[in-house]
Amino acid sequence: MPTPMTSAPRGVADGPECVVALDVGGTCMKGALLDRALRPLHTVRRATPRRSGPEAVVEEVAAVLRALDGHAAGRTLAVRGAGVVVPGIVDEETRTAVHSVNLGWRDLPLGALLEEATGLHVALGHDVRAGGAAEGRLGAARGVRDAWFVPVGTGIAAALLCDGRALRAGGYAGELGHVVVDPGGAPCACGGRGCLEGVASAAAVAAAYEARTGRATGGAAEVAAAVVAGDPDARVVWDRAVEALASALATAATLLAPEVVVVGGGLAESGGLLLDPLRAALARRLSFQRRPRVVRAALGDRAGCLGAGLAAWDAADGAASATPGGTTTPRTDDTPASLYSQAAS
Repeated sequence: MPTPMTSAPRGVADGPECVVALDVGGTCMKGALLDRALRPLHTVRRATPRRSGPEAVVEEVAAVLRALDGHAAGRTLAVRGAGVVVPGIVDEETRTAVHSVNLGWRDLPLGALLEEATGLHVALGHDVRAGGAAEGRLGAARGVRDAWFVPVGTGIAAALLCDGRALRAGGYAGELGHVVVDPGGAPCACGGRGCLEGVASAAAVAAAYEARTGRATGGAAEVAAAVVAGDPDARVVWDRAVEALASALATAATLLAPEVVVVGGGLAESGGLLLDPLRAALARRLSFQRRPRVVRAALGDRAGCLGAGLAAWDAADGAASATPGGTTTPRTDDTPASLYSQAAS
């Protein structure tokens, strides 16, 4: 359990409203002050000190929130609350980080700890579900009632939008990376064997290429470049990853019938090199099922932070609605994703 942290003093501002949004990743934190249209008024990036232990990560998260809050105060912005999204299993209702292998948390009341440390009301969420919410409201799945957001990066997870509602299941829904695609495959960190994440994640693609060739690589992007250059070993590794991902998505199509699958994460940066064969491999596996469109994510690595901002505004507006006489200003979800790149310093 992290050591107690002193609450930050809260000032009162009567300027334009904003929220603090923070996406906590295994290596990097991306934070912003976002107005109601989710335009960034200020952005920050900080390293995640996970090598220093779980307590250090909590303390750094709180420090980033305080820094963003302080910047807002300096510009007389009225902060309505904060949204923080983290990896692992997250229970949004209790604001608990149930389990995070990468960050070392288990049953951590993170929302309450951060509120105590900052004086801000904190809406806690899951990074992938937050990214899915942002893609659903602002990005590639906008206007779709049944969609999957699948970021393929160091790991693989999914955010599920079913009949217009996010499927959470106490924080356990969406673990697509641990669908078994190779029953006799290599052990996975989750305790299973042959999980999708061990075949088709960016980390797995790089590791498989290195094991096959004996040559070091800088990551999956280099493997993708080798595929384009005609390297047969890279092609074998890439094709295996695509087939595994298509197999898992076929299961998703059979069970939950998404209209669209939004593929994000580092591997999606390869564009058609991944998506074209993935569409073909998925189509071969489907017969009577609804055939989802497979599209590239629109928001890139901004999705998690924007999703954190959405959660913060939703929480703030919900609290205002529950207060007698409370009013809220309607928030538009029509913000082009490109606005996030227009950050003020």
